Amino acid sequence: MLAASQSNGQQVKPSGSGYAPVNGIKVYYEVYGEGSPIVLLHGAFYTIDMNWGELIPELSKTRKVIAIEMQGHGHSPFSDRELSIATLASDVEKVMDYLKIDSADVAGYSMGGSVAYQFAVQSPKRLRKLVIISSTYKTDGWLPTVNTAFDNFKPEFFDNTPLKTAYDAVAPDTTKWTKFLKQMFAFAETPFNVGDSNIAKITAPVLIISGDNDGLDKIELMKTYKLLGGGVSADLQSMPKSQLAIVPSQGHVSLMMQTKTILGYLDNFLK
Repeated sequence: MLAASQSNGQQVKPSGSGYAPVNGIKVYYEVYGEGSPIVLLHGAFYTIDMNWGELIPELSKTRKVIAIEMQGHGHSPFSDRELSIATLASDVEKVMDYLKIDSADVAGYSMGGSVAYQFAVQSPKRLRKLVIISSTYKTDGWLPTVNTAFDNFKPEFFDNTPLKTAYDAVAPDTTKWTKFLKQMFAFAETPFNVGDSNIAKITAPVLIISGDNDGLDKIELMKTYKLLGGGVSADLQSMPKSQLAIVPSQGHVSLMMQTKTILGYLDNFLK
């Protein structure tokens, strides 16, 4: 993937970056552009650049983009603090407090999408619109094969991968890599569920983007969309404010690389 600084041959550098002290840890953030704010939450093991590098140059032309690296990821230092969806969602709100952002659109991919769902439930007044890319609010939203994927994972499986290279390039202490992986494996193996009733109470419009073969259980995904008011006959009643997009011939990782497709959906939804 292209780096944010190289996209379209134009230099796009953050107008601001730093560490927000939140909930006993330090969370790294980058700010790009001006306008209505959108907060970007990356997937597991990713950095801002790996996840959002191709989207930030376009989004920041018309928006204020705040990209966060969650606990232990990227520039954010490793912490022994237990990882949970609720804590990570609280971190997002505290970063917004630190940057004096009252409310924002929030977009999350994979693990970041789960955190974004939790944020919508915990901090409804801070949310304008929600974008969920290849993610779910509960463990059972994934196919069983995805949920067992980490059962026999070992840290050395990540040696010589783009994830390790990206980590080594920006982490404040690269010796924490194995500790970070073990913490993330434990996090991935712990079942979570934001709750059907909580999802049904989300009042903000939600855009769900999923690859047709991205590991999400599509029956569960349709149930989620119904909880958000979708899955109706819009010829017989009004069109719901939430939207569902299934992108053909895409897996979990490849979906995030469909920059033009994702930008098209985002532009229409966030207008």
